Amino acid sequence: MLDVPDYELDKTEPESPPPAEPPGRPVRRIAAVVALIIIGIAAYVWYSRAGGPPTDTAPVTAPPATATARPAPPPINVPQLDESDDVVRRLLSALSSHPRLAAWLATRNLIRTMAVVVENIDTGASPSRHLAVLRPTGRFLLEGQGAALAISARNYARFDTLGDAAASIDTAGAATLYAGLKPRLEEAYRELGHQEDFDAPVGRAIAVLLQVPVIDTAVPLVPGQGASYDYAAPRLQELSGAQRQLLRMGPRNVRLVQKALEAFRSAALSR
Repeated sequence: MLDVPDYELDKTEPESPPPAEPPGRPVRRIAAVVALIIIGIAAYVWYSRAGGPPTDTAPVTAPPATATARPAPPPINVPQLDESDDVVRRLLSALSSHPRLAAWLATRNLIRTMAVVVENIDTGASPSRHLAVLRPTGRFLLEGQGAALAISARNYARFDTLGDAAASIDTAGAATLYAGLKPRLEEAYRELGHQEDFDAPVGRAIAVLLQVPVIDTAVPLVPGQGASYDYAAPRLQELSGAQRQLLRMGPRNVRLVQKALEAFRSAALSR
């Protein structure tokens, strides 16, 4: 079994600039492997069970209670974008104590990072640069040689914690919180030069990740440029950077991430 650096399947491609920080503050780049989650998920799936929607300036009326609905907590106002980290951190931390999520929440410019990750996935770029804190431990594992060279099945277990995090999301609560954070997300998205409603790139980004195939068999590789490797199958090598990142998580985790994305899209964007 070959043990190689984790970047070996990463194809060099232009990356969008990191989210801007307020003038006078040092820039801290937030990046790495998807998932989403996560990858993605990272940016738009991790909106939690933290309750009633935070609002731009005024409380938002909670939807009518159902037999299974939890009582809505008091509405929360979202501060201006440059001062929003503490509130967003508190809201998102209520969804899980998972150490990966906690590590991401310790970074700065959370809403700006969410916006740029969505933009990356929407345009086909890998968001890994902005999610480095989510990078899995260990090294990228290969098996076989020559025409039999492939990704080792043992490699996928490195991403199981990210897949599990996606599966744990309360998508109804996520949709509610997304609605509350949306004014600030759109503000951050406008900083990137866009004017459209933020639902549009979120919907397209989710669609991009849902197109990633679930492959239960070995995934063959071929030597690429330098010390890198490419997917042997052209249909896989031609996937976008974001799609290749998700594919690297393995079939179990691709399924979990895609299920979470579908549920979130249904709850948040089909209104």
